[in-house]
Parts: sequence; C-alpha cells; structure tokens
Amino acid sequence: MLLVQIQQINSAKVLLQSASTLATQLLKKLTVLSFVDDDANIKVREEELKELVLDQKIAETQITVKNSSSNTLSSVCEELEASFLFVQLSNGQTKSIRSLLNSCRDLRIPYMFFKDSFPELSTKKVILPIGFLEEELEKGQFASAFGRFCNSEIKMLLANDYGSKATTNAKKMTLLFDKFQLNYTLEKAIKDSFKVEAESITVAEKEQGGIIIVSASRDYGLDDILFGPKEYQVVKKSSVPVLLVNPRGDLYALCD
Repeated sequence: MLLVQIQQINSAKVLLQSASTLATQLLKKLTVLSFVDDDANIKVREEELKELVLDQKIAETQITVKNSSSNTLSSVCEELEASFLFVQLSNGQTKSIRSLLNSCRDLRIPYMFFKDSFPELSTKKVILPIGFLEEELEKGQFASAFGRFCNSEIKMLLANDYGSKATTNAKKMTLLFDKFQLNYTLEKAIKDSFKVEAESITVAEKEQGGIIIVSASRDYGLDDILFGPKEYQVVKKSSVPVLLVNPRGDLYALCD
C-alpha cells in the first residue's frame, strides 16, 4: 500500500495526483494519512480529505486521520503495512525539514519528500548517486522497481573515489538491473562519495531527472547536528522529489 501524508490540504492537489499515479504504476492501493492534535478534530479532517479526494476524482482511496499525540509516523506506517510513503513539504516549510527527517528515521520503507511547488511527479528518469558505503546497495531494489513498473531510465552517478568500494556497489546494482533488462546508464561523477548526492541535484536539473534516490544517514556526526545531514541539504536544495532510504542492518546485500 502506498501512503501519502497530507497536512496542508489546500496545496496538496498535485501531491495527491502524483501519489495516485505512482500507486497505479506500482500496483498498490492508495491511502491518505493526516495528523491532528485533538481527537475532536478527526471527523472534520476526514471530511476535508474526502472532499479533496472527490475533487481530484481519485477512486478507491482510503482515508486515515490519527492523533499526533498518541501516534508516530513510523507506528502508523507499520499499522497500515505501508510499503511506500509520500511526505508533503508545504511552501515555506523548509525549516521543518529536519523535524520531518527525524520523524522518518525509524521508517523501514522508502519515503519521498514532495514540495507543494513541484509539478506532477515524473518517473521517466531516476537519478541514482552511488557512494562507497555498503548500505548504498539498498537503493538498488527501489531504483529497480521504478525501472520495472514505471519503465524509468536509471541514471547511475558513480562517485569519483580513489578506492573501489563505490565501483563494487555499482557493479552489484547493474547485475540486478541486467536481471530485469532495465534501461540504465552509468556515468562517473565529478564529486566523491561525500558530495555525489549534492552533484545529483545538478544532474537532475540538467538531464530532466524526475526523482533522486538517496540513502539517509545511519548516524549523525557533529556537523550533521549543527548544519543538518546530507539528506537535509539534498531535500532542501533539490528541484525534484527526493526518495530517501534508511539504512537497515537486517537487510541482505544485493547480489552477494
């Protein structure tokens, strides 16, 4: 099931339409989620969301409204057995990116930040920056899903490192892509593993990429705490939606 979290209903039309289209492509059911701060507001929010869904003419959509004081985003995703999450990023809400990232740190599913200023989601080309960390491999399965179900071109952006770990990650991903005969290209980046995600923003703008897939930070260092982790900078500066994947130690490494 694909879940889309909406808080600002008046500016959520493009987000909802994008989520509906992707749910259809991925053969998933669509559920709209919203949080309120008091149980007394649940019915009102449900009616507002129903009106939004009807206005967009989106059929077979479930609506769930939860009290934010007794539910977390992670717990709701597990309760609903969601496999993909859209997170609304309203105009002027860039200051809340950090709090939204913190809310998503325990998620076991991919989640996409979608700004209200974005046009409807394009899945024609996916930008996949590849660094040296082992958890980079976890992005491969989601890039593969876009290739298989959305017929997306996968643009692999290989970090320009001295070592061979990033190259090894890229080779393992290509094995997966070749298995499904996906359309992909592999290009050497200018930047190394520490800045390849930032370079992917420029590549997406230049080559009309529709999505950037980024691994979230496993741990936060001092710079991350002070200035925000790498994913914060990418989400803040990107002109296209960013799909984040949390590192998980319990997942196998692809193609080992």
